Amino acid sequence: MHPKERRSNKPIPLDPEVLSEGLNDAQLRTLSTLRHFHWTLRFVRRPMFRDPVPVLFDRSNNRYVVIEPDGSVNEHPDITLRDENP
Repeated sequence: MHPKERRSNKPIPLDPEVLSEGLNDAQLRTLSTLRHFHWTLRFVRRPMFRDPVPVLFDRSNNRYVVIEPDGSVNEHPDITLRDENP
């Protein structure tokens, strides 16, 4: 690591507007609704040649959902999350 380079294990908070770029209208409508219920857009997976996959967490960070391209909420997505605590 370069002497001037400082890295931390803390995630850098991203602007929610930047995260939601590229989502279609159905996904954006669902995202807006879920935000009213205190769900937070944590990240968006962007697989090549496929639709973006927005991942939201509830206010307690115990549950997560994915918003499908048609705007539906998938409460049991087929994704694996990394453990943030080493």
